[in-house]
Amino acid sequence: MADLQAAKKWYALALGVEPYFDESFYVGFNIGGFELGLDPDSASGMSGTGGTTAYWGVESVERALVDLVEAGATLKAPATDVGDGVRVGTVLDPFGNELGVMENPHFKLVDVR
Repeated sequence: MADLQAAKKWYALALGVEPYFDESFYVGFNIGGFELGLDPDSASGMSGTGGTTAYWGVESVERALVDLVEAGATLKAPATDVGDGVRVGTVLDPFGNELGVMENPHFKLVDVR
């Protein structure tokens, strides 16, 4: 993540939560008991196209995609039914990283806002 400060601001806005850990070498967000980490060290893993996609559980894939796009993300894949009541969609954050959202009736969601 080349511009850590810009990424920190965007994720705080998009997720509605401030980081609990904020240093020049790592920024950590607690999202419903899970870690979302922003790491500026490019040697620690691949970001952007070809990197890992994290899927966050949401109540409504459509609403989450709209919220993320309104916050500055770009829609990559609209809400899609992948079977057994599970629906997913993905966006690209302003830094080129893929972020997925998942509506899964088999999971209990935790409100992070």
